[in-house]
Amino acid sequence: MKIKLINKSGHPDPHYETERSAGMDLRAVTTDPIRLEPMQRTIVKTGLFIELPVGYEAQVRPRSGLAAKSGITVLNAPGTIDADYRGEIGVILVNLSDSIFTIQHGDRIAQLVIAKHERAHWSSAEFLSETERGSGGFGSTGVH
Repeated sequence: MKIKLINKSGHPDPHYETERSAGMDLRAVTTDPIRLEPMQRTIVKTGLFIELPVGYEAQVRPRSGLAAKSGITVLNAPGTIDADYRGEIGVILVNLSDSIFTIQHGDRIAQLVIAKHERAHWSSAEFLSETERGSGGFGSTGVH
C-alpha cells in the first residue's frame, strides 16, 4: 500500500526496521532540547504529514524500550490519526518516571502502525443476547 508523505523533519522517511516489524519509528523534531519533568506531558512534533486512504488509520504507540528504560510513554496510546487529518503528526509524551527526561532532535519517541478499520452502523435494539459474562466488567472475568 502506498501512503502519501510530506517529510519536513530532516530525517529519513519512517521505515520498518525488520521484515516482520509492525511499526515504524517516529523521531522528534525540535530546535531546542525538551525537558520533560516527572509526571509532565508535552506534544512533540515529528515534521511528518500523511494522507491515508479511507478505511485506514495510523496508530501512534509507545516504544517499549523507552517505556521500560525511562518511563516515557504515549499518553493517549494508541493515538489515532484519521484518514482525513492533514496536519503535522504530533506525539503526546508523558514522563511517568521520577527523573527529568530530555528529548533531543532526532530521538526515536514513538512508533507508527498503519491499520485497516471498519465503520460501524448502529442498529437500535431493546434487548441484547444473553452471555455467560453478562454485564460483568472491570476484572469480572479474572481470578482475584
